[in-house]
Amino acid sequence: MAPSKIDITHLPSTQYVNTKSTLDSEDKDHLLHRSFIDPPSLVERAEGVNLFLSDGRKIIDACAGAAVALIGHGNKEVHQAIVNQLQKVSYVHTQSYTTQPAEDLANLILQGSPHGLEKAFFVGSGSEAVESALKLARQYYFEKNEPERLHIISRRQGYHGNTMATMTISGNLGRKVPFEGFSYPHTSQVSPAFAYRYMQEDETEMEYTPRLLREIEDEFLCVGPHKVMAFIAEPVAGSGIGSATPPAGYLAGLRALCDKYGVLLIFDEIMCGVGRTGTFFAFEQEGNAVPDIMTIAKGLGGGYAPISGVLVHKRVVDVLRHGSKAFNHGHTYQAHPTSCAAALAVQKIILRDGLIARCAAMGKILESMLRTELRDCWSVGDIRGRGLFWTVEFVKDKKTKETFDPRIHFGARVQQAAFDEGVALYPCSGTVDGKRGDHVMLAPPFIITEEELSTVCKVLREAIESQQQLFS
Repeated sequence: MAPSKIDITHLPSTQYVNTKSTLDSEDKDHLLHRSFIDPPSLVERAEGVNLFLSDGRKIIDACAGAAVALIGHGNKEVHQAIVNQLQKVSYVHTQSYTTQPAEDLANLILQGSPHGLEKAFFVGSGSEAVESALKLARQYYFEKNEPERLHIISRRQGYHGNTMATMTISGNLGRKVPFEGFSYPHTSQVSPAFAYRYMQEDETEMEYTPRLLREIEDEFLCVGPHKVMAFIAEPVAGSGIGSATPPAGYLAGLRALCDKYGVLLIFDEIMCGVGRTGTFFAFEQEGNAVPDIMTIAKGLGGGYAPISGVLVHKRVVDVLRHGSKAFNHGHTYQAHPTSCAAALAVQKIILRDGLIARCAAMGKILESMLRTELRDCWSVGDIRGRGLFWTVEFVKDKKTKETFDPRIHFGARVQQAAFDEGVALYPCSGTVDGKRGDHVMLAPPFIITEEELSTVCKVLREAIESQQQLFS
């Protein structure tokens, strides 16, 4: 049978629509950008919460890139830590060697083995971290003599990475279209914990949580509990549905279900972790809900060097420790000394300056400002989030929650209008089901001031109002 024709109209364009680029995109330029249509703006300098473009504009980075730049841009302490490390050792292979910044970073993050998390494994990106976590889960069951456990259950609209396996368990439909047939076969998905869209009108939160958990248990039973390797979820949702927090009791109930059926629980905190939601681990705000394996990335290095981490609970480590005595996995740039030195400097600054507590406090201010500024915007359906991790979801009709026609790209239009006025936001589409719905995310650096937040919210309101006029 001939393969079906791919509808390229459903392929995603660049996240950032930028029709007024300052970078020449003619064929003489050889860097392959995310889009052939919307070339990116050229940033000449970045400092604090601001980006300075080659055309002279100053942009407030209200999304910290992609929830990355926790301590802001251009921090001289981090720069010096990188230089100091380069002067000592720039690279070694971890099969034979280790370095002090790698050891110190792991010890700093896991001092006292918080929540039973005992070991850290550092790689280069969020996708690598999740891929490593999945391989670790598989080896765990292989060494326990349960080789039939191959199945991974995730949630629709979740996002876990761009490698083949991580994309398979993710819910970003547009990114999957060209790669059908390459996917990992042993997967299935359940509903997201997304109350604004999927809690029924006659349902309370205390009824919604058990319904979600029953669906997960039914999926365990349908697959066969002895075949399920792991359940993976973002404790606070990332870009797929936009910083949606779980209903009360959901994560604790998920932990209990995984214990009941002997399934590993993996928390993906690539975007929501490292203080972004107001505590170092996002799951800490959800009661007795401790993962077996978890991933962190974006805020770990704060954008100063590529780095991510897999944090492993003692009960998983012990199986390998008493079995093969090795993790059968590795990368050339694993625990790269320069990246670890940069991340170590970032984490020391966060601790010294109390930036996670500041994130929690500034998050309450941001929430108040958003609700005040946007209260009269008829296209704003929901404002949700935690810490400095907030989302504004757009609707065509507030009462019915009807979305705008996806061809309009309403969220991207709002992002562009705000960018034109000097504020960078993070726009996403497909909020409802991978095809319909728009939202923008705000995830500013933890050092942002109240005055800067006020400017961001004012510009956002004006950007929304400008687009409402076109589609009212």
